[in-house]
Amino acid sequence: MSDILTGLNEQQRQAVSATEGFIRVIAGAGSGKTRALSHRFAYLVNEIGIMPSNVLCVTFTNKSAHEMKHRIRRLTGDNDTGYISTFHSFCVTVLQEDINVVQYPKSFLVLDNSDIDDMLKIIYEERGLTLRHMTFSRARDMIEIRKLFKDPEYYKFMISLSFEELHQKYLNAIEADDIIFWGYLYQEKKCFGLDYNDLIKYVLHIFSVDDAIRVKWQQRLEYIMIDEYQDIDDLQYRLMKVLCDYHKNLFIVGDPDQTIYTWRGANVKYLLDFDKEFPHVRTVMMMENYRSTPQILAAANSLIGNNKNRIKKNLLPTLPHGVPVVYHHAKTAEAEAKWIAFQIKELVDQGAKLSDVTILYRAHFISRTLEGVFLKEELPYTIYSGVQFFGRMEIKDTLSYLRLIVYKDDLSFLRVANVPKRNIGERRMKFLKDYAAQNQCSLYHALEKTIDNEIFKNTKAKRLLDLIEGFSRTYQDVPISELLNSLLEQSGYEAMLRTEGSQERLDNLAEFKQSVYEYETASGEECTLENYLSHVALLTNTDTASGRNAVKLMTVHTAKGLEFPYVFLCGLEEGVFPSKKTATLEAMEEERRLAFVAFTRAEKALYLTDAEGRNLDGSYRYPSRFIFNVDKDLLAYTEELDQSLLNDSNWHIGSSEKLMEGMSSQFAFNPGDRIVHSIIGAGEVIGIDRDKAAYLIKFDNLRTARSISLRAKIEAENGRN
Repeated sequence: MSDILTGLNEQQRQAVSATEGFIRVIAGAGSGKTRALSHRFAYLVNEIGIMPSNVLCVTFTNKSAHEMKHRIRRLTGDNDTGYISTFHSFCVTVLQEDINVVQYPKSFLVLDNSDIDDMLKIIYEERGLTLRHMTFSRARDMIEIRKLFKDPEYYKFMISLSFEELHQKYLNAIEADDIIFWGYLYQEKKCFGLDYNDLIKYVLHIFSVDDAIRVKWQQRLEYIMIDEYQDIDDLQYRLMKVLCDYHKNLFIVGDPDQTIYTWRGANVKYLLDFDKEFPHVRTVMMMENYRSTPQILAAANSLIGNNKNRIKKNLLPTLPHGVPVVYHHAKTAEAEAKWIAFQIKELVDQGAKLSDVTILYRAHFISRTLEGVFLKEELPYTIYSGVQFFGRMEIKDTLSYLRLIVYKDDLSFLRVANVPKRNIGERRMKFLKDYAAQNQCSLYHALEKTIDNEIFKNTKAKRLLDLIEGFSRTYQDVPISELLNSLLEQSGYEAMLRTEGSQERLDNLAEFKQSVYEYETASGEECTLENYLSHVALLTNTDTASGRNAVKLMTVHTAKGLEFPYVFLCGLEEGVFPSKKTATLEAMEEERRLAFVAFTRAEKALYLTDAEGRNLDGSYRYPSRFIFNVDKDLLAYTEELDQSLLNDSNWHIGSSEKLMEGMSSQFAFNPGDRIVHSIIGAGEVIGIDRDKAAYLIKFDNLRTARSISLRAKIEAENGRN
């Protein structure tokens, strides 16, 4: 026992040794919650004598589960670590043992997004659908929404209907939504495949129809522990509640200030209201932070204190004093990146390693300017959970179009000749390659010479030639930014991305346009397309980015659960962080929690930066409200902000707060709520369109969902007289 409890503080000891009943641990960032979970598992096994196979420990990532197993093996000296897994992995385990109850084989498939897309391709080809009817991205979202809200008992059809009956429902469907949905269920059944939503649904269904199986699992799991409880959604909550209903031993760990996944269904109320849902709950507060300096924690506490929907608490420092949290306001994004590069070099001169430094941002496109500056400054870097900006598909495609206009080279031609689709597939490309080899010419010139050949009938090859030739004649007479806009429009490339529903790619393309405009402004008379392409070719050289000792670049979401000695949080501008999509006070609180997560990743030093300038829509960039949310005396400003900028920023932030207050008060219902319309009758809210100020409602007596304006008279179903 002394080994397991040694080195734990009083709150951690309470959490580890409290074994029976319902226990809630509110664990602040850096307070050692993983340590508490692993030691509690070891305490149950080594000291209480519980068999590891009777303990379930749920984490939210496979990586976390792997780390937990490693720690527990070290503590217990036993290779048996029970059930340490994600919710979905645990459900796979249950189904591999008991899915035969619903006449599925134990060799069922677990589907990922690429599998789903392959199924969608089959459905679209069979029923004559195109991406104009619905992009694959939207189709996947639609299927998930129907499974969760509109048709929550869909799985009963998958289980009870035969292949032929399910196929017939698919063939009888008329609307695109129904064709895709029933076609997908049929394709799933054909291969006995289950997606992520199915896994929990099937387990809950099996538990509901077979008491013996439910009781078997309830009795087997004598102790249940759940990490990151603030991130669980409704289905996970229902599963957990069923599993703990026999022994009634449930131990949860979470931090409401780190709820950053509501967009994918997480609901912090399950953590906040835990003591209302379960009897005799014991709450342990773990607030001692072992990660960050007192200066970093003071800034983080000050920031998150602006949120209303939280358990009031402060992280308590245990480390000695460090350096102040620095705030730097730059005149441009490039100046911001140069300042960051200079600070990193200063840290290295003081003995830090490049790998000790991490740069965080709200969205991937922010990395573009950083990459350009770091390459010039020969600062090695690595991008996590993303590719380097100029190596991204949409950027490489666009550069290939620009190169084709000037150079008509084979590499560019091969990349974009059939992007968007022009029916220039493998057979026709082979024809061009053979001709080019025989006649010692480029592929582009081969197409010019053979465009009248029968093989190019019913293709858009002639349009491609006309496009490139037209721009080749005029590109020297127009600004690159103007040429780029025309090229993206006339080629159909930007329209293709919109059709695919790829907002991140469109955002990256917008950032690329901004970079071209900035290059034009800086280059003056030397700004030719040839010079620009040479400039970018140097930027795409990633030799300096290789090696382990490199600066890390990643989004804040990617950094969740990690920690780094030195953190730069950049792009702290209104419309970037917080995101321009933030429309309600609740959403703004989530953005602030995300900023809090970023602050609390830092161990030794934290730097906050933003930049002036204009966005592509012409709007002015203001410093983020999250900078002003921190008490000014807790930040070391590199220089004072101009008073006019402060006044404008305060006006902008105040105006947006008022708009959000109005928007938040308008939406009285959430997805999943039952309502009654004064004319149509009862139904269920399955979505909210904040831009249109409308609910998406599936009414009980209507076959399809309806968008209903907030002006309509709607009340809660249980509020009827």
